[in-house]
Amino acid sequence: MLPAMTPFPVARAFLLAAGLALCAGPSWAGQLKRPVVVELFTSQGCASCVPADALLAKLTKRPDVLPLSLSVTYWDMLGWKDTLASEANTRRQKAYASVMGRSAVYTPQMIVDGTDDVVGSREPQVLAAIDKRAHDGDDISVALHETKDELHIGLGASSDKSAQPATVWLFHMKGQATVAIGGGENDGRTMTYHNVVGDLRAVGQWKGDALSIDLPRSALEGLPHDSVAVVVQRGGYGHVVGAAMLPHPDFSPYN
Repeated sequence: MLPAMTPFPVARAFLLAAGLALCAGPSWAGQLKRPVVVELFTSQGCASCVPADALLAKLTKRPDVLPLSLSVTYWDMLGWKDTLASEANTRRQKAYASVMGRSAVYTPQMIVDGTDDVVGSREPQVLAAIDKRAHDGDDISVALHETKDELHIGLGASSDKSAQPATVWLFHMKGQATVAIGGGENDGRTMTYHNVVGDLRAVGQWKGDALSIDLPRSALEGLPHDSVAVVVQRGGYGHVVGAAMLPHPDFSPYN
């Protein structure tokens, strides 16, 4: 099931972590605590998503969390076409539902580290799920480095060679996107969304050994964005074992 602005404060923390990992050489594993990945499936046409969007904005201020906002398309028929939504985001949410044995998808939904399904507006439950995942020791290091020609992804090794292979996902993101909504349940609101996913794709598979992936920047051109994130997930849509984010402080975004 693999489918083909100003930098925000948390970005600097991940950039520093990536630089430290590169300096560490082959002994990355276990030295850097990865962020907990929180994916919010949301829609501009969904009134109950507003508090979840606000909670995701709060999470962007935490250096121990990698929050991602993924707008879905199935609200578009109800009076307002979401300007940030993509079919790739919708397919990702449906894939989670299939893996988790759910009969339907909903908004606002937060998936924490690929394993926990939480209503995105319920802050205590979301924070509890993040805290639980923060104590999981099954991690690998992810180092990101960019030149004017390519994006380098370096993944550390795992001592557990029997575990299920993991998909390496690349997300293109914008730190902020402000939208004046002209229909649907949020008609008349102006909303600012954070860590907006404009494009996502699988770029490799990690099987337990150290792995290096070099992606030409010309091959990454897509929707406008000002940062990228890499998430490594068992089986494609399972347990997250590695994650990092990198802004573009030195080079123009791929527009």
